[in-house]
Amino acid sequence: MTVNQAISALVDYAQRENLIKKEDRIYSVNSVLGALELTDYEFEKADADYSLEEILACLLDDACARGICEDSVVFRDLLDTKIMGALTPRPSQVIGEFKERYARSPVEATEFYYNFSKKTDYIRKYRIKNDMKWIAVTEYGDIDITINLSKPEKDPKAIAAAGRAAQSGYPKCQLCIENEGYYGRVNHPARENHRIIPVEINGEEWFMQYSPYVYYNEHCIVLNSRHVPMKIDRSAFAKLFDFVRFLPHYFVGSNADLPIVGGSILSHEHFQGGNYEFAMAKAPVETELSFDGYDDIEAGIVRWPMSVIRLRGENTQRITDLADKILTKWRGYTDEEAFIFAETDGVPHNTITPIARFRDGAFELDLVLRNNIQTEEYPDGYYHPHPEYHHIKKENIGLIEVMGLAVLPSRLKSEMEELSRAMLEGRDISGDEKLSKHAGWAEMIKSKYDINADNISGILKKEIGVVFAAILEQCGVFSRDSAGKEQFIRFAKSVN
Repeated sequence: MTVNQAISALVDYAQRENLIKKEDRIYSVNSVLGALELTDYEFEKADADYSLEEILACLLDDACARGICEDSVVFRDLLDTKIMGALTPRPSQVIGEFKERYARSPVEATEFYYNFSKKTDYIRKYRIKNDMKWIAVTEYGDIDITINLSKPEKDPKAIAAAGRAAQSGYPKCQLCIENEGYYGRVNHPARENHRIIPVEINGEEWFMQYSPYVYYNEHCIVLNSRHVPMKIDRSAFAKLFDFVRFLPHYFVGSNADLPIVGGSILSHEHFQGGNYEFAMAKAPVETELSFDGYDDIEAGIVRWPMSVIRLRGENTQRITDLADKILTKWRGYTDEEAFIFAETDGVPHNTITPIARFRDGAFELDLVLRNNIQTEEYPDGYYHPHPEYHHIKKENIGLIEVMGLAVLPSRLKSEMEELSRAMLEGRDISGDEKLSKHAGWAEMIKSKYDINADNISGILKKEIGVVFAAILEQCGVFSRDSAGKEQFIRFAKSVN
């Protein structure tokens, strides 16, 4: 494919996917030429039906060969986003079409917007498909496991360039609304092809967008138009319900507002939602609870490895009132027997990860009790993955994982492949720099199963699921035994 053919194929693609109209073709060709710093062009029809990935690769390879782009993933991403930005409709057009479709059906509106985000290459489908995904059967239900391979890692060229780059406070973070159409830099992704949808939440201006990495179906981010920090309070519950009313086929939840148990960007208030049912949502209530004055609200402890109270009713105001009462009590709650401390040395530890949904004619709010206390033995956090499981995951357990989707580090793909070979060959990996951290786990697996080349991959995936379920249990503030159940009920009674 020649460069001229690639440009023609790209504009054909944009017209076919309704990103541009027939009347926009010449303008669009010239916009692409500008992005590529090309001065010559002659129409040549592509000699095959090339994918968007192949078209962009051809243009990027040529740009690298001509010296206008460094041949590394970060610089290539900056340029291909600029190219696609030249073909992406303006925000007003996208918002207008979303509203028009929303008037007919919220489902139609989100399907349009989600597909649009893929067509513009904001969601890079050809990278997402490389993610490893499987279901792990556990005593808590079928848990989703993913090894994320779609988020590119910076290479040495980009890291060096980022170190030399002038520091900028614009946009303030990767969630700010100023990212829409932003050209990007080596230490901040380009977003020329990014479009956001306005949403009124709790009387404030918020926006919705999709995650470019899509951990689950229609994985969206709901963000405050202002760069204000995360905060879990009464208004947070009301905001979640406002969004569920806006898109009743979506769930929405918030990361907690404290380090260790919170999300990666605590500096900007945001939620995550989508059109997906997680294992936690499917989990039943195992112990009913009652709260004085709230007989109209169903309440109970969810059968889940973490400590979850589910509230259900038709009146969101009443659910919000009760949730606020539970949160207020939890913020100041200490139970030394359960190793729960509201604060130490003036540092608060208790907070909540809330998740809202509309199901079977009623609203639900799951309140996941969190505590971020650190100890000498567990400096990363007591209610955090413990060291014996760090060979699988040592990162924070945020909202997505709380609900039953493990987002595991990309290193595991190659490590599991090499570990499989080593186990089948009977190699000693205790001295292996890359695999030694898995040595004890591998020995346990070999003693538990009769492994062979046909079953080793499935066994490792199954056991990764077992580890993740155990990690979630470690993050639960009340243990899953009878003593923990008594302590959990004691807290619930204290709310009254």
